[in-house]
Amino acid sequence: MLNRLTGRPLAFTSSRPGCTQVLNFYRVDAKLHFVDLPGYGFARVPREKRAGWKDLIEHYLAGRGTLALSIVLLDARRGWMEQDLELRRWLEFRQRRRLIVATKIDKLNARERNRGLAAIAAQMNGEQPVPFSAVTGEGVREIWQAILKTTTT
Repeated sequence: MLNRLTGRPLAFTSSRPGCTQVLNFYRVDAKLHFVDLPGYGFARVPREKRAGWKDLIEHYLAGRGTLALSIVLLDARRGWMEQDLELRRWLEFRQRRRLIVATKIDKLNARERNRGLAAIAAQMNGEQPVPFSAVTGEGVREIWQAILKTTTT
């Protein structure tokens, strides 16, 4: 997503979950930075390592006063996992702005897409996820609109 949003190869990508194991900082321009945090869902790493990621993520999110927006990525094929719901509740409790993005939307047919987006939206109290595809670029404009709206207010 970072590469598609910026139009340049910032982040290394892999088809294997769990490659991002530290905080990766990317300068987009003089005022805007993206931070890629470790995933925690389908990564094939020891449970202790995932628990460490959770502590790392929580420490970063809690201590980063300049954090304007957290973008939570959900695989549209899988929807909410317990760790995602936990992160969402944590962000809500701390009144952190967030944007829920349903990724890999291009891998679904129309029926699967509608079902997946509806299942994600059902857990969002009236909000709607942003469908995103790194392949087609769908959702890029909407994500940038949310980022710019958040950073200018």
